[in-house]
Amino acid sequence: MTINKEEYSIAKKLTQKYFLCDNCLGRLFSKKLKSSSNRILGKKLKQNISTLKKCYICKNLFDSVPFFLKLMQGRSSGFGFSSFIVGAIIQPSIIDRDDNLRSKYRLLGVDSVKTDITRELSKQFARKTKKKIEFLDPDVTFTINLKDKICDLRTKQIAVQGRYNKMQRGLPQKKKSCENCMGKGCRTCSFHGLTNFDSVEGKISQFLFGKFGGTIAKFTWIGGEDNSSLVLGSGRPFFAQIQNPNKRRVRMPKGSTNKPIIIKNCKIISNVPKKPLSFRSSVKLKIITKNEINSQSLKKLKNLLKNPIVIYENSGKRAEKKIFKLNYQKNSKNNFTLNIKVEGGFPIKKFVLGDNVVPGVTQTIEDQCICKEFDFMEIKMITNN
Repeated sequence: MTINKEEYSIAKKLTQKYFLCDNCLGRLFSKKLKSSSNRILGKKLKQNISTLKKCYICKNLFDSVPFFLKLMQGRSSGFGFSSFIVGAIIQPSIIDRDDNLRSKYRLLGVDSVKTDITRELSKQFARKTKKKIEFLDPDVTFTINLKDKICDLRTKQIAVQGRYNKMQRGLPQKKKSCENCMGKGCRTCSFHGLTNFDSVEGKISQFLFGKFGGTIAKFTWIGGEDNSSLVLGSGRPFFAQIQNPNKRRVRMPKGSTNKPIIIKNCKIISNVPKKPLSFRSSVKLKIITKNEINSQSLKKLKNLLKNPIVIYENSGKRAEKKIFKLNYQKNSKNNFTLNIKVEGGFPIKKFVLGDNVVPGVTQTIEDQCICKEFDFMEIKMITNN
């Protein structure tokens, strides 16, 4: 590396007026001179000038690199990751001095002091830990507060999919959010966003936190059920995103029981689907009638297979859902079971009452009907080829 007269002349003027550390002085000329080390170049430009003064730009910030490396290693212990990126929060006064000096001496295309300190931390952390520097999609993002000497760590979320069976009535599907943070995560709820784990969402979250660690699990459900409904058969599919996981590589069992929820075929996936997925549900309904059931009236239920069921939503929108299969069984004078296979998103209870659903069970058999309970016997995903 040869230093020409022009660069040396500018460096001499700089060092006569300002004391700069080896890193900052070398950084101002490294791109032009194609140097791989700012520190070594800075030493050459100084020509062995030594002083006890602090660097005009960074106030000897680079002397603290070993301290920040220890912070990063301590903060990331217990986390499984293979790639990382480093960001920094730096004092505005350092940035201002750096900008003013580069502008004053017309040093164009020079990296900022912030870029240089994060690059130096990244290189040394990668060397110490054998982890890979990844700018686009790292497993871990470090944010170093250089002023307050704090290291924050955020990990890339993990997406999973699986199925669950619900074997006990009275359990809601969705969580009750922490009243203190409204589900965002705080110390009161151990950053999980949950008041308790007494829901399907809570039980699955417990399982996922036990495997991956992390804070909040965000779910995408393939349909939903009533608190009193069971989910049987192969189970209901679900997708979840785990925020700030500690582990990235875990062995997932084919089945796991977190009573009264059975979790099946849970696995890591690249991303949660962004568009709604199509599915069909086989549902068993227990229906009570106001009057004694007329067997001839029940036969009219077969007419529901002929045309789509029309649903009028509160927003004023109109939707249609199909019934693909239907059979029934009379159990007593005012009680019968209805088995239907329906398109995903079918409003079961409203369908029985005939509440903004045409035609409904009540309208069809011409008797007031109430759905006592309904269970999901099978839920099948529909793939669009």
